[in-house]
Amino acid sequence: MSDVLEAAHVSRYFDVSKPWLQRVLTGGRRAVLRAVDDVSFAIPKATTLSLVGESGCGKSTVARLAVGLYEPTAGSIRFEGQPLSAARAQASLRRRMNMIFQDPYASLNPRWRVRDIVAEPLRAFKILNSPREITARVGELLTQVGLSPADGEKFPHEFSGGQRQRVSIARALSSTPDFLVCDEPTSALDVSVQAQILNLMRDLQQRLGLTYLFISHNLAVVRHMSDRLGVMYLGRIVEIGPGEDVFRTPRHPYTRLLLDAIPDLEMVGKPRTPVGGEVPSPLAPPPGCPFHPRCPLANDRCRVERPDYTVARDTLVACHAVEEGRS
Repeated sequence: MSDVLEAAHVSRYFDVSKPWLQRVLTGGRRAVLRAVDDVSFAIPKATTLSLVGESGCGKSTVARLAVGLYEPTAGSIRFEGQPLSAARAQASLRRRMNMIFQDPYASLNPRWRVRDIVAEPLRAFKILNSPREITARVGELLTQVGLSPADGEKFPHEFSGGQRQRVSIARALSSTPDFLVCDEPTSALDVSVQAQILNLMRDLQQRLGLTYLFISHNLAVVRHMSDRLGVMYLGRIVEIGPGEDVFRTPRHPYTRLLLDAIPDLEMVGKPRTPVGGEVPSPLAPPPGCPFHPRCPLANDRCRVERPDYTVARDTLVACHAVEEGRS
């Protein structure tokens, strides 16, 4: 199975320094935020790779890198074998990737009717030119996501949160993409509505052969969606493998602590280990393994040497404890 998207040793740094003159007068130094630090993954066609982790771990930055909204500071991203910079330059390739955003209201123009919102990619990529064809296609897309063609006459504020997200999905599908980046698409919705949107996305993936990069902090949602799962911490993927394997036999201490935090009726009365401590600042990440200040298995090696990936079946784990058999 060919890979739709491949990221190789991708990093993205942001210069968050104070202005030059202020640094000169106060003796300050440049400050660089390492949002993403040496991340690699591949997503085969018609599968879902999910990335999870605490807020600030770099998930959304990876999402923006994956569709070319950010340029990588280092490393490379390829879309169907072509560098992403070349893919962005070609409209025929650019139209084949799209994004579903977290807030379904903020991502929709409140002054536009839904018919114009959904039709925007059709006009931008010159897929259709006839107003009659555009109207018919918009009606098909709205029906495909569980809305009515008549809903195209409404404005975004006239819909519920779940319906607005359906409009966002219809817009994302209007350019007939092969690859969608879903940046926490259900986090702003009620739990009951989340299930409807997730089921819709799974159904669309099966019918249209879509490939997803799914970003979330909700592990229950991720388990429902993922073929492969990557766990991020402080800008780096610390564990990546088949979704069910990671859930059933988590190997990295951080993954285990995250899974312990999931509410589970079968675990009532059993001791749990909460994720203690605070996430270190990406402006000054700790030396060695970035998780060692919070890790119950950390030793002296963890504090000075950054771990490489250890292969455990089909899972890659960046942990000295796993490598040494201490986990």
